[in-house]
Order: sequence, then C-alpha cells, then structure tokens
Amino acid sequence: MKIAQLNVYPVKSLAGIHLEKATLGTRGLALDRNWMVVDQVGRFVTQRQLPGMARVSVRLANDWLVLEHPEAEPLAIELARRDQPRLIAYVWDDTCQALDEGEEAAAWLTRVLGDLRGSNLRLVRFDDQHLRPVEPRYLQGEEAHTAFADGYPFLIASQSSLDALNQRLEDKGLVPLPMNRFRPNIVVEGSQAFAEDGWHELTARNGAYRFGLRKPCQRCKITTIDQASGCIDVPGEPLRTLVEMKTQPLRPGAYFGQNATLLGGEECVLAVGDELDAS
Repeated sequence: MKIAQLNVYPVKSLAGIHLEKATLGTRGLALDRNWMVVDQVGRFVTQRQLPGMARVSVRLANDWLVLEHPEAEPLAIELARRDQPRLIAYVWDDTCQALDEGEEAAAWLTRVLGDLRGSNLRLVRFDDQHLRPVEPRYLQGEEAHTAFADGYPFLIASQSSLDALNQRLEDKGLVPLPMNRFRPNIVVEGSQAFAEDGWHELTARNGAYRFGLRKPCQRCKITTIDQASGCIDVPGEPLRTLVEMKTQPLRPGAYFGQNATLLGGEECVLAVGDELDAS
C-alpha cells in the first residue's frame, strides 16, 4: 500500500492544494486549516453555509498565502506575520485563539462570497500559541491537537473506497465523483475498499512516521458540492448512497474516511509514493 495523494487546505473550506511532499506536525500537515473564514461574531463559516467558497482557490507563493477568485484581484497574506489583533473564534463547540487578518481580507472575502445572513466575513489565522485538543474519548493514550479542522489533525481516505462508491453511483446512472468531494489530507491506494475502517494504525514502511486512526468520518453536505463550480448538481448524493452502503453498520449516517492523529514522526516529510503498512 502507498500514498497516492497529499492535500493541504490552508483556509478551512476553501480549495485545497495538491502536494508531492508535506511536513508532518501534531496539528496536521504544515499549514493545513491554519486560516478560517468567520462571521462578525467569530463563528466559523464553511461551504455548508456558502457553497461558493469552493471557488476560492489557494496557493502558496514564496512567503505569501494567495487567495484567488474569478471575479477579484488576488489577495495576498504574509505567512510569517504574527502581530495581528487577537480575537476569539469558534469551531463547533470549541473556543480558539485567533489572529485577525484585517480589513482588506475581510472586504475581499465579503466581496467575492457575499455576506452571511447580514454578517460580513473575516479571515482569521490560528494562534500558534494556542492548543486545541482533540476530543479525548476517541484517543488511545496519545495527546493530539488540531488547528481549525473540524476535529482532527488528519483525514485519511482510500482510493479503492472511492472506486467502490463510484461503482454504486454509476449503477444508479449517476456521474462518478472525484476524491476532492471528501477533502482528505492523505489518500492511500492498494488496499481493499473500506479496509481503513478496520485499521488502528498506519505506519511508514521505513518507520519514519505513524498515524492512529481514531474515528470514522461522518460526512456532511459539503460532499454534495462540486468543488470546481460550487454548485450542487445532484442534491443528497453521495450521502444517500453512502448510507445505503452501510460502511459503518453500527452507526447511523454516511461515513467515508478516517480521522487520524500523529503517533510519531513530527517534522518528518512524507511524500506521494511512500509505502505504508496498516495494522
């Protein structure tokens, strides 16, 4: 088995970046979900509320994070800056310390995405001095932290599982979906479909790094959104099909992929093509 894809999502719910190599940290791949769009009270905003967020692309250019949209000039954010005003941001029930990226970023986001129920939008950066722990009841003795991800530092998915889902969709006369509907960090290939649901650990064959697979990922409306257009072409899919497939027989809902923590290998570099072993 090996790594087929690596993806980082510097701004939560905006477009991702495909990588050939990435550096591991306890909060995820370097720069993953380090920024987030919030409303005027600091509450996180995602494609669940604004599907058009999918159309905002993200790239890294030297010392800058650059956001691009077809209807605006690019917005550049300095990567190293840490002197912004602090504020409180909220992800689900978690309270996070954040840095406000300022009025230019706020105006840019509101211009390209519109407001949210009358609230303007702002861009915030995770405060590196803040620790946001992963929910302890799913951990197995390790400590784990994340930035602005929904709850875990890594999301691992399997290409063979996507192939099995797409076969069911095609059997219904529906168009197969790309992996970007599920926004994983690490995609593996060479395993049986949904075998990842039985794994406890995923380890580099050379022993350099090790992940703990801790919680099946329950999927939401974002999987129904075309990540190129920001549109929902077939309402309810692939969620309806995943429910029918009962990938988690004892859990109601639609599941695809595994939330994971880092058990060893902080600061290691992983790469597409790395060989892995599951246990």
